[in-house]
Amino acid sequence: MAKEVLSTEAQFEQVMHECRALFEKKLHDYKASWRILRPSSLTDQLFIKAKRIRSLEIKQTSLVGEGIRPEFVALINYGIVGLIQVEHGFADTVDMNNDEAMILYDKHAAEALELMKRKNHDYDEAWRSMRVSSYTDFILTKIERIKEIENIGGKTLVSEGIDSNYMDIINYAVFGVIKLSEK
Repeated sequence: MAKEVLSTEAQFEQVMHECRALFEKKLHDYKASWRILRPSSLTDQLFIKAKRIRSLEIKQTSLVGEGIRPEFVALINYGIVGLIQVEHGFADTVDMNNDEAMILYDKHAAEALELMKRKNHDYDEAWRSMRVSSYTDFILTKIERIKEIENIGGKTLVSEGIDSNYMDIINYAVFGVIKLSEK
């Protein structure tokens, strides 16, 4: 029996469904504890995840047993956390219940899907011909851009804002999960 080929949109939605389910389980366990993350801390968390992916791609072995795919999933969820934090700022305590957090998660996941559809139309599915390691490098580049924007207090001259970089991180990470699932 031939394997059904899903559209990019369906694959994207499938990955986001998986990420959402994990996010919801973590909300159950930890509540919205990420609300206390200041922008720089969130950026560093994204950096740690992306740097680990790059390290695993180069070394091709993991000593802690978790592979690359879960790190891409984490980048997706932290990217959405980043979008929520940009919209609402950080807090000193958990100031959002799980239902509110999930509503915001769904809002930003839908925005990421719509952006992917627009870009995928314009770029004609170029991502399918790319290497997973390129997604990693692009994500690390986006994180460096976020750091620089944070360092200059958001006062950019021509650049997209931090939120656009989070959206790109989410989309590249989704592509990474899709590509790794197809192997």
